[in-house]
Amino acid sequence: MKRLTTILFCIACVVLHGCSAVNNSNTITAENILGNPNYPAICYGSYRNCSRDTVATVNEIKDDLKILAAMNIKVLRTYNVHYKEINHLLQAITELKQEEKGFEMYIMLGAWIDCKNAWTNNTPIHTEESERNTREINTAVQLANAYPDIIKIIAVGNEAMVHWATSYYVTPNIILKWVKHLQNLKQQNKLNNKVWITSSDNFASWGGGDSSYHTNDLNELIKAVDYISVHTYPMHDTHYNPIFWGIKKEEQNLTSKQQVDAAMLRARDYAINQYKSVVQYMQSLGVNKPIHIGETGWATVCNELYGNNGSKATDEYKSSVYYNLMRTWTNQQKISCFYFEAFDECWKNSSNPLHSENHFGLINLNNEAKYAIWKLVDEQKFTGLTRNGKPIVKSYQGNDSLLFKDVQLPTQIIQQ
Repeated sequence: MKRLTTILFCIACVVLHGCSAVNNSNTITAENILGNPNYPAICYGSYRNCSRDTVATVNEIKDDLKILAAMNIKVLRTYNVHYKEINHLLQAITELKQEEKGFEMYIMLGAWIDCKNAWTNNTPIHTEESERNTREINTAVQLANAYPDIIKIIAVGNEAMVHWATSYYVTPNIILKWVKHLQNLKQQNKLNNKVWITSSDNFASWGGGDSSYHTNDLNELIKAVDYISVHTYPMHDTHYNPIFWGIKKEEQNLTSKQQVDAAMLRARDYAINQYKSVVQYMQSLGVNKPIHIGETGWATVCNELYGNNGSKATDEYKSSVYYNLMRTWTNQQKISCFYFEAFDECWKNSSNPLHSENHFGLINLNNEAKYAIWKLVDEQKFTGLTRNGKPIVKSYQGNDSLLFKDVQLPTQIIQQ
């Protein structure tokens, strides 16, 4: 009898453990995920071609997800819901959860927001919004309700308030309107009240930069979101604001690698200061809520402002250093970092294959893991995995000497 009781007890434990595993993704919330180093995040787009007219299939996305899972990525950020990509992604995650025990992948769902006349030949009206915004938000709500085990965050707009987004930016009252709408749906039980609502935007748009952004609507938005999602891109400021980018006089006797490493430390600190500037502005309003990094990254190729004819910032070595520095700092500080991005995407500037926007991925379109994740190839994390039917191999044929031939030093001498 005692033996039978023991057996029954063991069976009960197994059953309960199985139920717990099945329900785990339903009970995990944004609050559990964000700021948790056990849930690394990344920005994801599945497009293989230089046009978004061709959408990746469910099976192609499943291949991507397996690669990302091998990198220990557990949270993806998407950008809009008006392409079939998001439906394929959600189906792919659902199928993998059924096929592979313990598979976890969650989504920060982007709802694209832009102004009236955006992307047309007419003059953008930044104080009025596109009619399509309503459909975008409604679809985001439908998806979040249909996939509560996967979608944990909704981001209203992507760089939708920053003034340099001249083609489409909106004034903060428009983002505020939709954030309040989603928060009201949560209160009415028309949207899961555990879904966190944010907007993902440049640090300046969140009050960390020019005072022209410091408006009552922004202040109300900061109070309305569940957390703030900040973008910081030191790479862009190697051209636009290169106060940190260069070699100090006392560094000129260092090796080239040491000089680059010192410059990249300053780039990391520049990103940290932008993050802290948003913290400072938020706290000046008497608000205290989480702030995470919705985007940061470093391109590996550029034939324009940031490349060898410009600030000499883009190559795989510098990108690798920045990636590791930011992952280390954000993990230490318990800040989620949606690193931009998982895979190169050439649709972003199809007319210029060497444009920086096409080369932010950790894996390029030739299925080559860039220098930042060579170690994962060495550790055989990608064994048996393919993208477009091809295995993941190292860039530069794994040859450090070849890679370093493409690394150029910044030419500016920093005086301080």
